[in-house]
Parts: sequence; C-alpha cells; structure tokens
Amino acid sequence: MLAAAKPRILIAEDEEPLSLLLRYNLEAEGCEVEVAARGDEAELMLREHTPDLLLLDWMLPGLSGIELCRRLRMRRETERLPIIMLTARGEEGDRVRGLATGADDYVVKPFSVPELLARVRALLRRAKPTETAELLAFGDIELDRSQHRVRRAGKPLRLGPTEFRLLEFLMSNPGRVFSREQLLDRVWGRDVYIDERTVDVHVGRLRKALGESDPDPIRTVRGAGYSLDETYPAR
Repeated sequence: MLAAAKPRILIAEDEEPLSLLLRYNLEAEGCEVEVAARGDEAELMLREHTPDLLLLDWMLPGLSGIELCRRLRMRRETERLPIIMLTARGEEGDRVRGLATGADDYVVKPFSVPELLARVRALLRRAKPTETAELLAFGDIELDRSQHRVRRAGKPLRLGPTEFRLLEFLMSNPGRVFSREQLLDRVWGRDVYIDERTVDVHVGRLRKALGESDPDPIRTVRGAGYSLDETYPAR
C-alpha cells in the first residue's frame, strides 16, 4: 500500500483464526495491525488511539459491532473513521442496517481475502488521498516525496532524513495534534526504543530548517504534543 507512514488498522473480531489470518495478510501489505476480541475492548482502544481504518465484526461479545459503529459515528474524533463491517449476516435488510449505522463497506463471511484487501486499499485511498500524493503542500511549504525535496516560499531547504519524515507525516495530517508517543510510533516505528524527548530535539531541528525568522507552522500544544498549525496558511 502506498502511504507516508504505515496505515494503522484495528481488527475487532472474536474469531481468532480469522483475526490471525487478517493480521498476517494486512501486515504483509505493510500495515500496522492491532486486534480486539471484544467490542468493549475495541471501544477502549479507539478512545486511546484512532486508527486509519477499522475492520469490525457485527457480532462481538461485550458490545456489538453495530452498536460500536453507532457510537463511533457520534464522536467527533471517529465520525469519519473508515469502517468495514464483517458479518455472516448476508440478508439485504442487514446490509442496509449496517450501512445506515455508518459503515463505509460491508463484507459477508466467508469472503475472499484478496477482495477484502482491495476494499481496504480503496477505502484508505478515499479517506486519505494526501497519503498517496507525490507532492504535499501546506501554506508556502512544498514537500516532494519522489525527489525527497522540500521548499518554502520557493526556496529549497536542507532537512535530515528524520526531519523529512516528521514533516511529511505532519503535512499528511494538518491540524491534528499528535503526542510524542504517537509521533514515535508513526515516524520512528514501534520497534525503535528511544526516549520521547527525542521528538522534541527533532522538532527543534525541523523548526530551524524551516527558518526560525519566518512564522512557525508547527504548533506546540502544551501537555498534548505537536501539530501543523491549521491557521498558519492564513497568516
């Protein structure tokens, strides 16, 4: 899958063989995958971190998938979260109910794994078109993924590889606040064990590379983390 960072997918499925199969295939596609076997467990995980896509079984212990979907659509943080409903209920009325509750797609078990992966790719592309674009723009900042170049107000900037990835990720999610832990996961990767304060160091380097005398597009949210200031382009 084409993406600036690995797409994060949550599988809410109580059939362990199926969740293991989906996890294996999605990780082979380059995704980061988490699994919840209960609806209430999935709800807690979604309150801590919002993934890029949710694969949601209709029938879950603790909290049904249909009820979880309804609750997610009522929360601002997850109202646009891409959701694919997985279910053995193939009647037209059930499909209509699932889509009416807020699911973006509906897959009836048993299903073809390649077909499901194709649906995941398509939904990720629709949900985050900036993650497949070669050129990102934010205010007077332009980032070219293919040539690994950054310009501000038409002037080329020299960024280290980590600062480039950090800026690329922030430009893919303008306005959204990310904690240091989230930035470590998405920019450095989960298998890298470094102190969260390392994020502060690289944010400082990125700010310096962008030009300290210019308006700062990076917003520090005290006690929360960092984001690209969505008011910056209007300055």
